[in-house]
Parts: sequence; structure tokens; C-alpha cells
Amino acid sequence: MLYVTTPEVYGREIKEVLGTVTGNVVQSKHVGRDIMAGFKTIFGGEIRGYTEMLTEARQEATQRAIAEAQALGADAIVNVRFTTSAIMQGASEILVYGTAVKLK
Repeated sequence: MLYVTTPEVYGREIKEVLGTVTGNVVQSKHVGRDIMAGFKTIFGGEIRGYTEMLTEARQEATQRAIAEAQALGADAIVNVRFTTSAIMQGASEILVYGTAVKLK
């Protein structure tokens, strides 16, 4: 599945717009990661545990959007966007959304 952040696929024409597709993951923190993150806030530096957690969540959310687009018979997803939000203390959501299309 092709997915792009642009409103069209370069060199291809959109034949049909199938609708908006989304994929999301709500991720909570792990106590062990919280302890290590606390040390990092004191000494500075990247909090790798959180980076890995968010990377995995973003990949899973993207795969869910792709699966939704495939179920619609799409060839591509255009205008792909990523957003995050805090759901509650200790949990955040990653949302991927875009427009599923059929290409000529």
C-alpha cells in the first residue's frame, strides 16, 4: 500500500476517493520505563524506552490505517497525517489518518 503525506501521488491520477481511513493506538507507560525516564530528566538525553514505544505505536497505527484502506479496495492513502494526544495521565494516543483512493 502506498501512503503519502501529499494530496496526490506524483505521476498518478486519482480515479476515485473512497473516504477517510484511520488507525490509532493508545499506549500506556511502563513502570520500569518511568523510573529510567526519571533518571534521564535529571541527567538529560534521549529517553530511548519512550522513543521505541512511540515508534512501535506509530507503526501499528499506520498498519491499522492501511488495513482499513485495503478493506475499501484502495490503491493508496493520500494526505497522511500523524497526531498525538494525552488520553489520561500515563497514557497517550497516536492517530494516523488520511484519504483512501483508487488510482488510474
